[in-house]
Amino acid sequence: MAHPNASKQTSDSVQAAADQLLLQVYAPAAVVLNPDGDIVYISGRTGKYLEPAAGKANWNFHAMAREGLRAPLAKALQQAAGEREPLQLKGLHVQMPGGPQTVDISVQSIHEPAALQGMTMVVFRDVAPARVGRHRRRGQTELEAAHAAELQMLREEIDALRQESRAAKEELQSANEELQSTNEELQSTNEELTTSKEEMQSMNEELQTINSELQTKLDDLALEQSDMKNLLNSTEIAILFLDEHLNVRRYTDRASKIVNVRDSDLGRPLSDLTTILQYPALHDDALETLRTLVFSEKQVPTADGRWLSVRIMPYRRLDNAIDGVVITFADVTTTKELESALRKASPGVN
Repeated sequence: MAHPNASKQTSDSVQAAADQLLLQVYAPAAVVLNPDGDIVYISGRTGKYLEPAAGKANWNFHAMAREGLRAPLAKALQQAAGEREPLQLKGLHVQMPGGPQTVDISVQSIHEPAALQGMTMVVFRDVAPARVGRHRRRGQTELEAAHAAELQMLREEIDALRQESRAAKEELQSANEELQSTNEELQSTNEELTTSKEEMQSMNEELQTINSELQTKLDDLALEQSDMKNLLNSTEIAILFLDEHLNVRRYTDRASKIVNVRDSDLGRPLSDLTTILQYPALHDDALETLRTLVFSEKQVPTADGRWLSVRIMPYRRLDNAIDGVVITFADVTTTKELESALRKASPGVN
């Protein structure tokens, strides 16, 4: 005797198999799409309406729809997204290897249950040949309407592209005007730079001329200084030139034998130099002559037993300005010896 539960399980299995067979044979072909248009569920035989695209596996509904269904269904899916009632497409023609097939399609946005909310169901129903005549005109009208809608969409896209092209053209024209203005400014700046270059070149030529003249004057001055030095040295007179601060400006060779001075001492104060003179007031007398402009002359002995006449005079420039002092040293040893001899010879003569 069979167990009651076993009998019930066998009955349920038969019913499920029968339901599956009825769905495959008699239920219309349908697919469920997610918001991206990808197929998430297939019911019945959809091979007449959907064909896998060549290449990498792609379960997108738009890629798999056969010729004749792709454009109308794309439009219908957009319209059905905001509708609660199914959208009916009648008398559409599917291009198949065996010839065209007329089909009615229902497109409905799913709001319940929650698991399918936001998805879309597309149901395919073949139209029998007897019904083709009744639906032919209506299908053609719907197809023409779909084509007209698609054409209108293309026209709108063309208008949008024209507007974008017009805006881009205006921007390009504005940019071109700005570039032209910038080019004019650069050209003006280039002209100014060219003018400045010419002026600088002219100034450079003038500076070269002035430099050449200055060089000539420097050469002349150097020659004059050489002439002066040779002249002073040729007189065999010891002369020391001091500036307004009593710093050494120039001297003769003879003077260097009396005052310990050389070329490296040019610019040094007189008070820093040593001499063979027994004349400690030399610096003070020179300073007094510079202050009063009254020349001073004294006969002083030297460390080597000679006598020198030291004469301090103001140094006058060509414009009569005082610019230091001149000190000359003259050997008066013979004169001093003669005076001494005369005093000895004539004791009563002062």
